[in-house]
Amino acid sequence: MTVSAAQVKELRNITGAGMMECKKALIEAKGDLEAATQILRKRGLSELKKRSRRVAKEGVIDSYIHFGGRIGVLVEVNCETDFVARNEEFKRFAHDIAMHIAAANPLYISRDEVPLEVMNKERDIYKSQALEEGKPEKIIDKIVEGRLEKFFQSVCLLEQPFIRDTDLTVETYLGEVAGKLGENIVIRRFVHFELGGTT
Repeated sequence: MTVSAAQVKELRNITGAGMMECKKALIEAKGDLEAATQILRKRGLSELKKRSRRVAKEGVIDSYIHFGGRIGVLVEVNCETDFVARNEEFKRFAHDIAMHIAAANPLYISRDEVPLEVMNKERDIYKSQALEEGKPEKIIDKIVEGRLEKFFQSVCLLEQPFIRDTDLTVETYLGEVAGKLGENIVIRRFVHFELGGTT
């Protein structure tokens, strides 16, 4: 299968991936632009897992203030080199993440950070709800796990739909940026402030 330079250019504009990666993905997807985009996103996530073993100590601390100073976020995003830390795309990513945190108010970066007692409490709530709804005993555990997955997606930053493109999760967006920049990128920590709030 042959793909045109225009198709490759269009996919590159969408994903920011290299020309050869775009061409390979289009050939694999038999010219289907949407399928090729998904192929590149999956590759970005698998590359992200490989890069995650590399040390990321450089980076930036970014901020976002919203609603006339009523909501504020500080976020630390790390990369491997100061060269990438000064890169405009990396800085834009850090700012996007600060803005996302202001809007979506996650409680944790990933599900690994969710305390066991919080998970157990959620499980107990979902089990009680399922029993009250009269769900059959044999499927209650599946229902509880399904609702726990939705809980993770609502409170864990990496699993939330990214506010600028809800087809992506924050983790997928991170994978795309890491793929373009060729470095391990880590959202290290964040603080969300709300005027009159407790955080």
